[in-house]
Amino acid sequence: MLLPGMLAFSGKDSTVKCKFGIGPVILGLLIAGCFSPPAFAKDEPKWIEVHSAHFSVLTDAGEKHGREVALRMEQMRTVFGQLILKDKLKMSVPITVIALKSDKQYALVAPTKQSTAAGFYVPGSDRVYIVLNLFEADPWHSVAHSLAHYLLNYNYPPVQGWFDEGLAEYFGSIYIGKEVEIGGDPELQAEWHEDIFDFMRRDPNVPQSLTQLVSSPVWLSMVDLFTMKHDESGTREGTHNTLYYAQAWMVVHYLLNKNKMPEAGTYFDLVVNQKLPVEKAMVQAFDMTPAQMEDSVKAYFKTQSGLGIALDQAKKPVVDPADIQQPNHFALPFGADDAGMAVNPVKDEEAKAVIGDMMARIPEHRDQALHDLQQLTADPKGNEAAHRGLAREYLRQKKFDAADDELEKATDLNPRDPWIWYYRSVLKYQKAQATRQEMPGLANMMQDLRAVTDWYPEFADAYNMLGMARVEGGGINSALEAQRQAIALAPRNVEYQFNLGQIYVAGKKWDLAREVFTRLKAGPDRVAAAAAKQQLDDLETLQKYGVRPQRAGESAAPAGAASTPLAGTRAVSAAVSAGQDQNEEADAAPKPAPVKPGTTGPVQFLKGKIVSSDCSKPPEATVTILSGMTTYKLHASDYKSLLTIGEDQFSCEWKNRVVSVNYRAVGRNQGELVSVEVH
Repeated sequence: MLLPGMLAFSGKDSTVKCKFGIGPVILGLLIAGCFSPPAFAKDEPKWIEVHSAHFSVLTDAGEKHGREVALRMEQMRTVFGQLILKDKLKMSVPITVIALKSDKQYALVAPTKQSTAAGFYVPGSDRVYIVLNLFEADPWHSVAHSLAHYLLNYNYPPVQGWFDEGLAEYFGSIYIGKEVEIGGDPELQAEWHEDIFDFMRRDPNVPQSLTQLVSSPVWLSMVDLFTMKHDESGTREGTHNTLYYAQAWMVVHYLLNKNKMPEAGTYFDLVVNQKLPVEKAMVQAFDMTPAQMEDSVKAYFKTQSGLGIALDQAKKPVVDPADIQQPNHFALPFGADDAGMAVNPVKDEEAKAVIGDMMARIPEHRDQALHDLQQLTADPKGNEAAHRGLAREYLRQKKFDAADDELEKATDLNPRDPWIWYYRSVLKYQKAQATRQEMPGLANMMQDLRAVTDWYPEFADAYNMLGMARVEGGGINSALEAQRQAIALAPRNVEYQFNLGQIYVAGKKWDLAREVFTRLKAGPDRVAAAAAKQQLDDLETLQKYGVRPQRAGESAAPAGAASTPLAGTRAVSAAVSAGQDQNEEADAAPKPAPVKPGTTGPVQFLKGKIVSSDCSKPPEATVTILSGMTTYKLHASDYKSLLTIGEDQFSCEWKNRVVSVNYRAVGRNQGELVSVEVH
């Protein structure tokens, strides 16, 4: 299967025209498609692939629908770039869209939580899948929030969680037809629905929309909103019907429509890079105190009468969705005639292998996917995509010999597939980290990775592995070049930054290494912080004696190589790129929690295990949390209304539950709880 970005095509369905060249590596694979039109107009195959500049769409719904999906995805991508004031957006992990015409087929592959949605998003550091149910109208709308997080991760530096969620919610309202409509309430749901007998019935359990939540007289203070800890990757989310999301949405709504995005960039530079307190950074960037900014956002919300009208319409028994107007309308960035596309037939067994690879990334479907892929590989004709999908799953399980065997079989079937070159490199990289040995076949690995980056020039993970392979081979300068490229393509990936520090160590650039590890140690990622602390502890000995201090159970390894003790590095990668486990999402449901009078200090973050909870004086509770070797006593004024993420409500019965908490310190190892996130 090919990937987007290699070719651009234009014209009517019967005309295919090459618009720009490709590398010699894949020329032989594509040359026929450049000079001949699709040969299946009369007898169209069950599956086709539509390649646009940035997306690959696999569909069984025919060419017309496949082209429409690709067009909408490209248009959404461009609109997002306009929102963050960027003309060019990086796509640092390839995206494959699977667009299914059958409601039944969609239900079979969707995670349980998304089975009634029109689409879902499956993250990964190697490939992202977007699955759409074409039985529903405008299914691409359902993945707009996730697409926003993807584009932020690779095109915007690390910032505070409220901005990411606010922008993702704003973008989540997008509808594209004859024009772009955006700015409405993305969480607004109709209260009335038709039952199976076509009777209209009211659902009393429809969650509050963002408009309703923001209409509340009680808001989180701007400082609390801006400092609240939240997973910015966008992959561990639950309900969005919370004050945190609603307020973040309205603040970004305000910034966008008041043309204050440049000021937002200045604010993030001050608070993230220059480490200014939030209050000072807000004054310098926006020329407003936090209280003044809150008043301005509230006043702006009151001017958005269309949101209130839409809320009233959603309560009526019969509503035409076309009557619910979005606040902002503007022309499409381009039309169908301007979007180059290529269309290719796909064999049924290859399409099944791609779907199996996608399903293997969803925990509840993993066993079935593994069985399906194994059956496909049993075909005597061979199925290269199925062997490759199995290899990737075995890599996830750290079954390196089994992965190697599947890649060998895939190579025999199609030695020119760039995905095989990539996964061969992943095998060597992960095996070296797991066994703490040097990477085998470095020369071949670097050759494979150079071919991968020729094939997909924005593949961040390929540059990361190339950097680590080069440093192990002794090429410090070339390793730095590759690693900096990886970070430029994925500025929020802490594993890539950690590896940059490793390369500095190997090149004896001690001050630069300290700078990287010091920054990671102070960062929000606890695994990365622990790994960086260990590196900083080792640096003095390494600089003085040329060897790392050896710890119990560790074997000696060359300094700076991928086989060096990278404590937590791969775990860091899994945490930042968000995981293969789409279903392990934590409900991000911040609600305003009562704050103990007189407790007005900064919100702090802590992760640990609940030991016990004393709820003998309801509604108060004192929660004992063990973090590392330290015990904390954290108080909640009203545990029944405590902001709880991942569960509907805090429970005094919880023991040994892993939690992340936001709190305000009151004395040593004591504080007032603001929120609890249950893992």
